[in-house]
Amino acid sequence: MDTSPTKRLRRAEEDGERRGGGEPGEAEERKTVDVSVIMPVHNASCWLEECLQAVFHQDFAGSMELSVFDDASTDDSRKVLESWRQRMEDRGISVVISGHDSSQPRGVGFAKNKAVAQSSGRYLCFQDADDIMLPQRVRLQYEKALLHPNSLIGCRVQRLPEGSTARYTRWINSLTQDQLITQVYTSNGPTVVMPTWFCPRKLFLKVGLFDEGGKGVPEDLLFFYQLLRQGVCPIRVDQILLVYRYHERAATHSVTEETIWKLRVDFLQERVLRQWENFTIWNAGKQGRKLYRSLSLINQKKVKALCDVDANKIQKNFYTYEESKQRPKPTIPILHYKEATGPFIICVKLDMTGGVLEENLNSLQLKEGTDYYHFN
Repeated sequence: MDTSPTKRLRRAEEDGERRGGGEPGEAEERKTVDVSVIMPVHNASCWLEECLQAVFHQDFAGSMELSVFDDASTDDSRKVLESWRQRMEDRGISVVISGHDSSQPRGVGFAKNKAVAQSSGRYLCFQDADDIMLPQRVRLQYEKALLHPNSLIGCRVQRLPEGSTARYTRWINSLTQDQLITQVYTSNGPTVVMPTWFCPRKLFLKVGLFDEGGKGVPEDLLFFYQLLRQGVCPIRVDQILLVYRYHERAATHSVTEETIWKLRVDFLQERVLRQWENFTIWNAGKQGRKLYRSLSLINQKKVKALCDVDANKIQKNFYTYEESKQRPKPTIPILHYKEATGPFIICVKLDMTGGVLEENLNSLQLKEGTDYYHFN
């Protein structure tokens, strides 16, 4: 008998999505609701009042549930949560709270999976305990989800403190619908950011569960990549529906750049480079060379050139991969971008050139997603 987490969760779904604790033998059964707000919690008491008040004030007219899993909090998070139970239920929002008090937390992926397993909503609205949803969030994302049943729905965000991660926030809010798909390889991660996710339960079950590796594992990026492999389309409600808090205790800070880099390179090779016979890396500097070195041998051999705008880099004429075990060592031509031919992988940071990169790409009449992809 298959006892994998995905199979167990799917069986719970087939049994009617009604068990309050998500475990066999639970006495209380609840009816399926329209939307479950899925909230993992770990030592979040300083933010919970604002977060829960925002859930309480949703203007959604359908049925709602708050499903919380407390991942070994040592502060008074559980006390704050319980203090809201009656108010929520009086408002018509059913509440499911569970957790564990082990000596160590099991991680965000584990907590989210548990919160989903004990929930009963036909749609899942993921909410971080340190963020604040605007009153219309659930209603507008639910309406969007009804129109796009095979989609992961996001939204625009307001960053708090204001001005923190300004470039990242601009990127989140300004991506076009096409770029939600073409810019999935950049270092910014998922093009619809995890704290804004809203999707049908059936879609979540189709994709699978969050990775439960714990601290240092980018469970949102891994899930997002798997979602894209399944043919799910990311879509955004083009309104600010979430106040997205930035602080040093955020779980995302536990993930190293190298972990993200390797996942991105592997996904780029899987989804793009395997389809191309050859290509040019746009950046003859550190990032372009690092990408070349990170590629599989098969894809290294597809690199026909590095290109740049910097005369000092171009006059070197070629890049030699000194660390290579191949003999002779691979040498890659370095060209001015106007002399290079596509397709291109762009390794220049977005929103850092004052529009020069975009002008250069436009001058070559290149189409994003066909002639080039952004990697940085």
